[in-house]
Amino acid sequence: MRLRKSGQDKKNTGLTYHEAVEAQRRLAVYLSATMPRTRVGTIAGADVAFAGGGTVAVAGFVLMTWPRLETVDVSVAAKPVEFPYIPGLLSFREIPVLIDALWRLSARPDVIFCDGQGRAHPRRFGLACHLGVVTGTPTIGCAKSVLVGRFEEPPRERGSCSDMIHEDEVVGRAVRTRRGVRPVYVSAGHMMDLETAVEMVLGACGGYRIPEPTRRAHTLVAEAKAYVEKAAGR
Repeated sequence: MRLRKSGQDKKNTGLTYHEAVEAQRRLAVYLSATMPRTRVGTIAGADVAFAGGGTVAVAGFVLMTWPRLETVDVSVAAKPVEFPYIPGLLSFREIPVLIDALWRLSARPDVIFCDGQGRAHPRRFGLACHLGVVTGTPTIGCAKSVLVGRFEEPPRERGSCSDMIHEDEVVGRAVRTRRGVRPVYVSAGHMMDLETAVEMVLGACGGYRIPEPTRRAHTLVAEAKAYVEKAAGR
C-alpha cells in the first residue's frame, strides 16, 4: 500500500494519510477486551527491523511455551516497504511482513507480544491492536517509549505500575520490570485486558527490562537484517 497525497490520481493503489487514519478507526470497532476462555500454552514475540536504507522490512517471531518461556520455533520474513514512516501509522509499514512471518510458524501462538503500542495510541489502535484484529489473535503492546499518555513515575521496585492517561482515559501502564530500570509501557491489544497484559509482561521478563518474547525476537530480527544486508552487498 503506497501513501499518496490527497487528490492524487485514484488509479494509483494505496492510501492517503486521511484514508489510513480512517482505516484505523474502522478497524478499531472490532477490538475486544475479552480473552478466549482457553488455557494459554504458547506465546510469541514479534519484532520488525528495516534493511536496505529502510526499503526492506524484516520481521521475526519467536514461539515460546508459557509460562516456562522455552523457545519452540522461530520464523522470519522480508518484504519491500510500501508505506512511509509516519508516527501513529507505523503499523501500516509493519503489518504485511509480520503476517508473512506469523504464517511461517509451525503453530499459532495463543498470545503475541508486540514491540510497540496497543491502545496507548491517539486512536486506540497501535501495532498490537492492528495485528490482533487482522489475525484474530490476542495481543499485548509492550513499548520502550511513550506515544501518548501522561503518568507518574512508578516506584523503583519491580512490578510497580502507574496508569497512563490520555484524554481522561487509562490507555496503558508504565511498568517497572526490574528494580531501578526505566519502565516499559504496556497496553492491551486485541482480545486482551490491561490487567492481564501487565501480568503477562511481568511473567515474561526473565531478568531483563524487555520481556523475553520480544527480546528474543529482536535478536532474531537483527540477525536476519544482517543477512539481508549482506545478501544485498551492503
